[in-house]
Parts: sequence; structure tokens; C-alpha cells
Amino acid sequence: MSKMHVKMTVNGKEVEALAEPRTLLIHFLREDQQLTGPHIGCDTGHCGACTVDMDGKSVKSCMTFVGQSNGKNVTTIEGIAHPDGTLHALQEAFREHHGLQCGFCTPGMITRAHRLLQENPSPTEEEIRYGISGNLCRCTGYQNIVKAITVAADMLNAQEAAE
Repeated sequence: MSKMHVKMTVNGKEVEALAEPRTLLIHFLREDQQLTGPHIGCDTGHCGACTVDMDGKSVKSCMTFVGQSNGKNVTTIEGIAHPDGTLHALQEAFREHHGLQCGFCTPGMITRAHRLLQENPSPTEEEIRYGISGNLCRCTGYQNIVKAITVAADMLNAQEAAE
């Protein structure tokens, strides 16, 4: 099968590669770009472990062909931390409030929560639960995940108010 030229921005860095058109974005990110944060959970898009941000929307990278990402801006969990390596408020809150559970769903959860807080900086608990409903935690640890997102929202709002 012939390969197509793809070019996109991943975590702020422009990348180019040749890829078969049937290549899924998750495989492109993990195998070609060596970004192992997004996980392959169910291969059907139901679990959300593969969630990345693409041009301001949460997408399931195991349901997205790499060609659909051509020319787009993609952010993975690796791109959410600050450039100096310090953790984002969401990452800190997940760590502090035990939202990590076993950790398998965490990259997708944080990536989705990051987009959620950009869409709604002060979500209610119900809005958080609805906002992350496309991401499954098999440890049934939603309580701590919701708490971590709530705390992160408060931290981010306090930082913004101080600026």
C-alpha cells in the first residue's frame, strides 16, 4: 500500500512522516512519535484511554486515521505539562487526590478533563461526570477523579484571578 505524507503539530512540535492511510492516529503517536501516554484500551473508542486533543476537541485516537490529523494540532498527555517540566494543575490534582488509580485511564482522563476545563472553567460535579463520561475507569475510581478535576478547576480559576 502506498504511503501518504502527513504533517501535523504534536505537543507544539511540527512533525512529518510517511504513513499508510489506514494507520490510526494512536499507532502513529505511539510507534512513530514514541509518545506512549495515550493508551490503546479497547480498540473501539469506548474506553477513552486513547483520548487526545485535536484542534480544540477531544478525539479518540484509536478511531481516527492519521490522514484525518493531517495539518492539525494534536496534544497528548505529554503536551499538557508545562514546558519546564512542571506538572499542570490537573496532573498535580490527580496525584494529590488519588485520581490516578491504576493509571491506565489517567492520560485519557486528564487530556479529556483538560479540554473540559477549557470549555467550562467552573463545572459542577454533574457537568464533570458528564464531561468525562466517554472515558472509562475500570478501577471504579470516579469519585477521586471528579474530586481531582474539581480541585484543578479551583486552582486554575484562582491562578487566573491572581493574574
